Amino acid sequence: MRSKMISASALMLAAILAPAGPLSAQAGGANAADDPTGMLAFPVPPAGYNEAREGIPQGQVTVVEYDSKSPGTRRTVRIYTPPGYSPDQRYPVLYMLHGLGNTHSEWTQRARAPIIADNLIAEGKIQPLVMVFPSGDATATVDNPGGSGREQEPYGLPFEQDLLNDIIPFVEANYSVYTDRDHRALAGMSMGGGQTLNIGLSNIDKFGWIAAVASAPNTRPPAELVPDPAALSDLHLLYLAVGSNDGLARISEGVHEYLLEHGVPHRWRLDDSGHDTAVMSGNFYHFVQLLFRE
Repeated sequence: MRSKMISASALMLAAILAPAGPLSAQAGGANAADDPTGMLAFPVPPAGYNEAREGIPQGQVTVVEYDSKSPGTRRTVRIYTPPGYSPDQRYPVLYMLHGLGNTHSEWTQRARAPIIADNLIAEGKIQPLVMVFPSGDATATVDNPGGSGREQEPYGLPFEQDLLNDIIPFVEANYSVYTDRDHRALAGMSMGGGQTLNIGLSNIDKFGWIAAVASAPNTRPPAELVPDPAALSDLHLLYLAVGSNDGLARISEGVHEYLLEHGVPHRWRLDDSGHDTAVMSGNFYHFVQLLFRE
């Protein structure tokens, strides 16, 4: 298990956060030197945050089939529509990517993202949104939902092509969502966190909001992820998080320190969780509240 919190170099490079706006917040707290882990800005979520509540409206999660032209197969995706969803209203959309060897039910069932969203919508802390949970394994199909298991290759370019060329167009053709980058977010955990950074930071013209939790070693090296740090100024949010007891924490920490070194504002959260469901749910609770703010 890993207990390292954060390197001294990252502490020395921490800077004060700016007011809200495109990529306006760095390292989590009001003063990063006082809050190097981001836990003052993003504390442990309150009790019951991920438990279904009686007496509040609930959204709906539906498993939907679509034709993926990229691999030439029939695939499925889970789609959350918020309480009171209406085709007469447009909604921002969040694409959520799962970890290696899991399926698109990881965020909906294990991490309880729909329940957390329902609760936050009822509390008025987030606006209603559509959430899309694809299978990050491009070999997963209707007939083979498990895909290739723990093989990593299908999580790379094959899935990126599926997401950009098939999933997003399908969602925008069949659901009442905005179709611009300012209303489109990408987030993921573990292998999905790496996919989020690899795809999102290479397509900031398509995603205005990016959140990566406990990113896995599929994440490209920081210098390759961000060859032009100034280009990220167009992002509304770049959120990074990991647990100090995560054996893969070095991946997220490396990206975080690189961004600090190059003056790229971002949100940072380091709690004491491992590479587990707790880090997914707790960080979803926080980053979803940052999305789609004017």
